[in-house]
Amino acid sequence: MGADRLTEVLDAAYECLTRYGVRRTTMDDIASTMGVSRSAVYQYVRNKDDAFQRVAARLHERALERARRAAAAEDVPYARRVSGVLAAKLDLALRLAGDSPHTAELLDGKGRRFGGLCARFGADLRGLLVGLFTEAGTVDGVAPAEAADICLALVVGLEDVPDARRLLGPAADALVAGLLGEESR
Repeated sequence: MGADRLTEVLDAAYECLTRYGVRRTTMDDIASTMGVSRSAVYQYVRNKDDAFQRVAARLHERALERARRAAAAEDVPYARRVSGVLAAKLDLALRLAGDSPHTAELLDGKGRRFGGLCARFGADLRGLLVGLFTEAGTVDGVAPAEAADICLALVVGLEDVPDARRLLGPAADALVAGLLGEESR
């Protein structure tokens, strides 16, 4: 029951985040959204910062798990695996941007509140991509880490583009084909 209740607290915190943002949300808002007392919320989180850290961690972990599954799909060509990792990052960014202007705070890698979490998420994605490019091999003159950085830059560039999900496929295909070379397709 405790895990279910924590999930309810985090869901309520996310709902409040979409409405009010991190700064304006109070523990009373979270409790009210759940229909419980503030003291009931404190049984599961220390304060609103703890609640938002857990919300952000949960969202990033789900995206990272999706990226890990894509990277591990050995029966899928490398280009599709790379594209799956990139799609996990792009989908997280687009979901958060689409839910509310406030939820973009959860992706602020430079911000004090979520910067460390975002940096770890980016490093984990980069590690998955470096692993894929190391296995597949890259064209001469491009190291696997450079190929990973180029791919992540593509996703960051698409995050503010209309129809980004549709564009990711062809953009990633072309980019990865160039990074892997003809023999790896």
